[in-house]
Amino acid sequence: MTTQQPGDKQYPAPHVPEQLFPDEAAERRWRSRFLAPRVSVPDWALDAPDASIYVSNASGVWEVYAWNRATGESRRVTDRPNGTLHATMSPDGEWIWWFDDTDGDEFGSWVRQPFDATGQANDGTSHRTAPTQTAATASGATKAVPDVPDGYPAGLEIGHRIVAAGVSTDDGSALYAHTGGTTTRFYSRPDDAGIAALSRDERLLAIAHSEHGDSRHPAVRVLATDGFEAVADKWDGEGKGLDALEFSPREGDPRLLLLHERRGKEELLIWDVEADTEQEISLDLPGEVAGTWYPDAEALLLVHFHEGRSSLYRYDLVSAALTSLDTPPGRIGGGGVRPDGSVEYSWSNAAQPPVVRVRRADGADEVLMTPPGDRAPGSQAVEDAFVEGPGGRIHALVARPAGSDGPQPTVFLLHGGPHAADEDRFSAYRAVWLDAGFAVVEVNYRGSTGYGSAWRDAIEGRPGLTELEDVAAVHDWAVSSGLADPQRCVVSGASWGGYLTLLALGTQPGRWTAGVAAVPVADYVAAYEDEMEQLRSFDRALFGGAPEDVPEVYRECSPLTYLDNVDVPVLVLAGDNDPRCPIRQIENYLDGLAERGTAHAFYRYDAGHGSLVISETITQTAIEVHFAMRSVGLA
Repeated sequence: MTTQQPGDKQYPAPHVPEQLFPDEAAERRWRSRFLAPRVSVPDWALDAPDASIYVSNASGVWEVYAWNRATGESRRVTDRPNGTLHATMSPDGEWIWWFDDTDGDEFGSWVRQPFDATGQANDGTSHRTAPTQTAATASGATKAVPDVPDGYPAGLEIGHRIVAAGVSTDDGSALYAHTGGTTTRFYSRPDDAGIAALSRDERLLAIAHSEHGDSRHPAVRVLATDGFEAVADKWDGEGKGLDALEFSPREGDPRLLLLHERRGKEELLIWDVEADTEQEISLDLPGEVAGTWYPDAEALLLVHFHEGRSSLYRYDLVSAALTSLDTPPGRIGGGGVRPDGSVEYSWSNAAQPPVVRVRRADGADEVLMTPPGDRAPGSQAVEDAFVEGPGGRIHALVARPAGSDGPQPTVFLLHGGPHAADEDRFSAYRAVWLDAGFAVVEVNYRGSTGYGSAWRDAIEGRPGLTELEDVAAVHDWAVSSGLADPQRCVVSGASWGGYLTLLALGTQPGRWTAGVAAVPVADYVAAYEDEMEQLRSFDRALFGGAPEDVPEVYRECSPLTYLDNVDVPVLVLAGDNDPRCPIRQIENYLDGLAERGTAHAFYRYDAGHGSLVISETITQTAIEVHFAMRSVGLA
């Protein structure tokens, strides 16, 4: 069987199973984990907090929903074939803004539509606290900021009298402000830059920039919005990034909350921009933190991440008292503080599906939002493994199939990013691998976030190969410990994880029985030529330059270089409209496999860097797991 490609290219197509498991109950269980309705933590308008939005898959596609807390009415706002994720509220609660791209290509513009649309049909979404619904489509949405060209989004801040929007194109970054009916481009550079934060009184605007030549460690500049002259600059030096999070919510307060890494990990500081004074938030906590303001600007809500798990704290800025909000071990998927001091957040762990909860100001903690339909079935818990590697101790999360004993077929799921981390969170994807009889190993290799700056930046100058040294060390441990059957180990990942998968197949022959790579980088030089400019800037910082500057580094770190070593079956999945891992460079790799007669299959779909359509996600998951099952003799 083959799939027809543009230019008359043909690649073998994978088998698409009608069902993965012969047992009907098992089949229903794995699919229902993906199909179960889920909702994000809601966001709300700054000055009209009853006007809220969230995203949900209740329609079968991830779309934006509006929720009027005063009336309890909820409705779907967007209705696009490939879904919508990026949306925000205007501060007055009158408008919903969402990013309108083309079929998942991430290139487009911000549009807006009224929060209080009427006359739309019911689609069945419900909340515990929002009992009545109507549905909506995206009809009536109009371009939100006139005279701003289409591009890749580079930040957005919406005020009552000013809107600031960033755009990235092949020419670099451009930042625009719309005020008084006029749109002005106030910043333009070939370097990566973006809109970061707008002060409550709209006098000050913070932007991120990389004029020093390193987009992975940005600097911050604050501008006056009455003429866009610089008020203050802050850069902590080479290898020490600054991330402007948000200004104080108090009117007239020029304090800006930032993340810094002066002591080798991400921590918080408050910068009074006008007085040029700082308050570093020094905490006796391992790991790293992020944060947001309480509405009175006298405390911070902290999300603390350590070894794959996160927790919530309140930090008093006057007394420096740190108070745990006592969430159980797992993952905090987002959090915010309401005007009444209640904290809304999402929580899950590997065994229990996510739920959106609220901790009231009096300490009561309860479910905030309950989507319609059955909750997703649970799965297996994960355990920690700590393995000594060439760059230090590696943290991995390990799960076994229920009732298993002895060495198992094992899949190594390599996360994307690379600046991300695997967590003790619920994953329908991990769960189906366990149902299929695979042990699952997730490796927080060097390059992962949450383990300090040195760990994250250790891949600079040798990306891909450095991470795979850690994967190899964990693979050795999994085999020697009796967890993994060395003859039945599959490597799999998406995005950066897909890149690592293909690179592992070529640089670590003999370790792997098969590889499954979704939306990967496969030919790094061609990928650099075709990818979005923000990623080219990221690559230059990561590799030490562009391909013409350091050609040997790109050659050494590209999966295409090692095609001759690939001697096991390879499955590749990719989207036609992907600006991050473009299709041409994947075709180059597939052509190389075909020329060498290496067993491979290719699944191509009409979307971008992944799909927001649940049925498509299920199809791709079935293809991936079935391919791996056949490769190790489970099917």
